[in-house]
Amino acid sequence: MKANAKHLAREAEASSVFEAMARAGYVANGIIHILIGVIVIVVAAGGDGEGDQAGAMKAVAGAPAGFVVLWLVAIGLWALAVWRAAEGLLARDLSGDVKGAARKWGRRLADWGQALVFVALGAISAAVAMGARPNGEEAAEGASQVLLRLWGGSIVLGLIGLGIGIGGISFVVMGVRRSFRNRIRTPDGKFGRGITVLGIVGFVAKGIALIIVGVLLLVAAVGTDSDAAGGLDGAVDALLDLFLGPALAWMVGLGFIAYGVFTVARARFAQM
Repeated sequence: MKANAKHLAREAEASSVFEAMARAGYVANGIIHILIGVIVIVVAAGGDGEGDQAGAMKAVAGAPAGFVVLWLVAIGLWALAVWRAAEGLLARDLSGDVKGAARKWGRRLADWGQALVFVALGAISAAVAMGARPNGEEAAEGASQVLLRLWGGSIVLGLIGLGIGIGGISFVVMGVRRSFRNRIRTPDGKFGRGITVLGIVGFVAKGIALIIVGVLLLVAAVGTDSDAAGGLDGAVDALLDLFLGPALAWMVGLGFIAYGVFTVARARFAQM
């Protein structure tokens, strides 16, 4: 069974057509982040909008032939999810020692986690293309409310918040240490340096947003208050309530745009 799965994963990675679809998934993911960044800036300036993935996709739906674009986004994200799952399955331990095995499984879990995220984003895009109008903030509060009603649900919600917060910290670390360059062939010259700067700013900004989401979920778990929970849109609202909040939200919005542009560039230069 395992051998068959690895054989299919190798076939997927060897397919130039499938690789092109996966690279298109990076473009789709980048466009979503650029739209999120624009919406966050609009909200920071006093306008209305939903600064999360669902809000970005609903903005696309309002454009001419938006449903076609959303289906293309969904297909690209699902192809990227399969590619990430295959990479996780085929992760190798070249050293043969305990540390090497730990690194292999760490990479596997990271790849599979990203695959799940891309599957979910693709599902949201497809749902919006078919006419659904999900609200990310309401969905986060509703899911938290259901969990808090269950025995041990507050612990589960707290662990989810902790996991998202740790994911946010890892994004910040990847940005500061520029370790994202391990999976991208950065070109020489000013263009390559520009891509690196976009990656640093984007990873740090996205990491900060995820840390805030994790904190909101932890607060909801500790206080057993589902209204305190939130997604990216809630994180933006939390930022706006802080001292110099609008300026911080502007920085996060610009960071998301930087991350989106970096991700579009990653479609061309990613090591796949």
